Amino acid sequence: MSTSVRKQIPTRFGGMMIVAGTAIGAGMLANPTATAGVWFGGSVLILLYVWLCMYLSGLMLLEATLHFPQGASFHTVVRGLLGPGWSLVTGFAVAFVLYSLTYAYIFVGGGLTQNSLLAIAAWFTEQPLAVSRELSSLLFLLILATSVWISTRVVDRFSTILIGGMLISFFLSTGTLLESVTTAVLFDHQGQGESQYWRYAWAALPVCLASFGYHGNVPSLVSYYNKDAKPVARSILWGSLLALGIYLLWQLAVQGNLPRTEFAPVLSAGGDVSALLAALNVYVTTDAVARSLNAFAFMAIASSFLGVTLGLFDYIRDLFGFADTARGRLKAAAITFLPPLLACLILPTGFVTVMGYVGLMAAVWAALVPALLAYAARKQFPRAVGGYQVVGGVWLIAFVGVFAVIVFVVQLALLVEWLPVFNGQ
Repeated sequence: MSTSVRKQIPTRFGGMMIVAGTAIGAGMLANPTATAGVWFGGSVLILLYVWLCMYLSGLMLLEATLHFPQGASFHTVVRGLLGPGWSLVTGFAVAFVLYSLTYAYIFVGGGLTQNSLLAIAAWFTEQPLAVSRELSSLLFLLILATSVWISTRVVDRFSTILIGGMLISFFLSTGTLLESVTTAVLFDHQGQGESQYWRYAWAALPVCLASFGYHGNVPSLVSYYNKDAKPVARSILWGSLLALGIYLLWQLAVQGNLPRTEFAPVLSAGGDVSALLAALNVYVTTDAVARSLNAFAFMAIASSFLGVTLGLFDYIRDLFGFADTARGRLKAAAITFLPPLLACLILPTGFVTVMGYVGLMAAVWAALVPALLAYAARKQFPRAVGGYQVVGGVWLIAFVGVFAVIVFVVQLALLVEWLPVFNGQ
């Protein structure tokens, strides 16, 4: 299996789809809520700043990974450049973030699968279909996990299909909203509610960081493209830009229709999509939007699941030294998928419990560690592999490192309620 896969030439488009598909997940649905305090102008600046830092950290991770044998993931790279202490810290952060996201995606994906099966059954029979959420979660997992087990190439193809469907459903769901945007709402010129914005910028940073969390895929893409830096760098650039473009359009669609002072019920519901649509329905008809948005959400969760678990799968294979054979990949798949599946079946609490801590750990392994790796790699390996090195020198590394520290401290402050959080008033 693996030999035949390697003989095929990976498409340049596929890597971009893996990066975009991983990033565009449930984080997109949380962005308008997380940035409601700073509103549209502030959210655009924050998203651009976070995108730049996460894009650069992805390139720094690429640069460091190129110095190691094909198939190396975070365990090998961090241990080789930063030592066993940082390897332990990074391993915990990677495992916590990726296992938590996998668990959350199984939970949400199971619910969306259950709703889809019930809707399909209603077309053919008047008798209600008896399908549990647990069975739906298992079905969701089996189909997508099989793709990850087979090869990165299958994930490439599956992600491309899902991204295509996501784009279609996204523009169908936001077309009506984009047409009805008004500048008075978009720039909060209605003169109601409080006039402070930037005091809420801190609270938006961790959610926006999680919205660009594709870094688990970088070592996988380095291996997929046979350590050719250019297609990997291109995948990171265009995949993250596609995610950024969709985020900005969604911000425009939501914050251009729903006034800032009307976000209270959405915020009290934890940013739930149904609460957001109910609030928007006062200003624009959203029945068609809801149907298309449900399709978008399903494909967004599925594509993010593929990307996240691909990174976790390759990390597990690297950590335990499993061979790139059907049997070795099956062992890695069991360790990758069984723990979050059991957690989902035993403790089905969804996103809410884990997402705050995910942002905390993601600041470490997706921003701080790549910056440290790039610095250590340049000291240990004076010659760049294939002539590839991120421009900017030590100042750019410091720029990304400071960003990571800021987000980490902000997330801690939010967890202990030391920073103001917008309540929609």
